[in-house]
Amino acid sequence: QVQLVESGGGLVQAGGSLRLSCAASGSIVRINAMGWYRQTPGKTRDLVAGITSGGSTNYADSVKGRFTISRDNTKNTVYLQMNSLKAEDTAVYYCNADVQSNSGTIYYSKAYWGQGTQVTVSS
Repeated sequence: QVQLVESGGGLVQAGGSLRLSCAASGSIVRINAMGWYRQTPGKTRDLVAGITSGGSTNYADSVKGRFTISRDNTKNTVYLQMNSLKAEDTAVYYCNADVQSNSGTIYYSKAYWGQGTQVTVSS
């Protein structure tokens, strides 16, 4: 099993910054893509930013130029630096990771989610 533990959410004023972290632990052979999603009540969970194992990134248009995703493969951790925060960034942020594990000689990949961390931006 694999666990993703997020941290770094909270309350911040508009224009401020927050840094989210997500650490993966457990039965990990390799972590492929990692990403951050967000969700507000009654809405779908949408991709905010993604990063491949090689470091290629992609962003939702609404956060380009303000958010930066990065990862530390030695720590199995992904980060989301959020600057110039706006009220519309308020949401629960979820970490996602595509993890390769093994059971004996059998290798398999599975996507895991963190528990979510609340980000609230006051205007």
